[in-house]
Amino acid sequence: MNWYRIKTAATGLKRLATLPPEDKQACIDAYRFFQRMQDGEPTETADETQAVADYYKVLNNMLSIFDLEKLYIPPMLDETKGLYDNQLLTEKAVLAELHLSDPASSHLLDMGCGRGRISHHFATLTGGQVSGYNIDPNQIENAIDWAAQTRMSDRLHFTVGNHHDPLDYPDETFDGCFSFQAVWPFFKKEELDAHAQEMYRVLKPGSRYSCSEYLLTPHFDWKNEEHVALHKLFLPTLAATQSMYPDDVCAALERAGFHIVLSAPSKSEAWPLCEQKRDLILRGRMVVRALEKVRIVPPWVEESLDLLQKGGQAWTEAERAKIADLNWRIVAEKH
Repeated sequence: MNWYRIKTAATGLKRLATLPPEDKQACIDAYRFFQRMQDGEPTETADETQAVADYYKVLNNMLSIFDLEKLYIPPMLDETKGLYDNQLLTEKAVLAELHLSDPASSHLLDMGCGRGRISHHFATLTGGQVSGYNIDPNQIENAIDWAAQTRMSDRLHFTVGNHHDPLDYPDETFDGCFSFQAVWPFFKKEELDAHAQEMYRVLKPGSRYSCSEYLLTPHFDWKNEEHVALHKLFLPTLAATQSMYPDDVCAALERAGFHIVLSAPSKSEAWPLCEQKRDLILRGRMVVRALEKVRIVPPWVEESLDLLQKGGQAWTEAERAKIADLNWRIVAEKH
């Protein structure tokens, strides 16, 4: 582990230890809210969005400890590499699908940018600009700080934003847009069209949207009790509120005016990397328990890690059964 990873993990631990009590409680309440959703409780989009913000405010710090700062698990494209290097390979593949004619002069949109590390990678690869938005102010603050530290504030632009609101960008601003497990898990089916239309609006003609996103596969059957039981366990762990099929998303994109270039499963499974992180979290829980005893880390952290592990195991079973895919690939081009 390099110095950056050590520093990031230490910062995550410090932030968890010093979080205000109301933030901790809001995170716990959000997880319970997600569980009630899976039990069939009717919920409003505004409440779902607030729960996601409350949950990620804590989750982004927790997962940064375990080298999951980008908050997504990629497919294992190279078995000789770990999670971070496979993230880089996945990001390069998504960027290639954008087919940029002039990368150095391009301006891309990172939808659900988190801490801005993927935006930074894309800007480094292209030499162009990237704008990103995220619902969590904590992550946006981190992204802005990182852009300043790396002297890329002139090419990286971050703002707090909500998928469910109109995008705060002029028409035909971007040469391409992308997302990583950050968009479609947060929309009800009837909400897909509005966001697809916004994506279409802010892209220049001929530009593309490319993604690596969590979606159910066509093999998932809501009438299958085993499928539904696994879904109930893993969805709160993903901090997602909804589960869409690829055809639902592609149909909305087509109605907005996009041409679907590609809709396909991930090139490789993510569950081997999920299991690596599950084992790391298991070892991390031993450290957390020790820190709890000396009151450096509060007890709820260990409980949260336990929930993440159980949900992660359910995800592994779901992906091995090919009923869900963390990295379904969609490429859509604006006519």
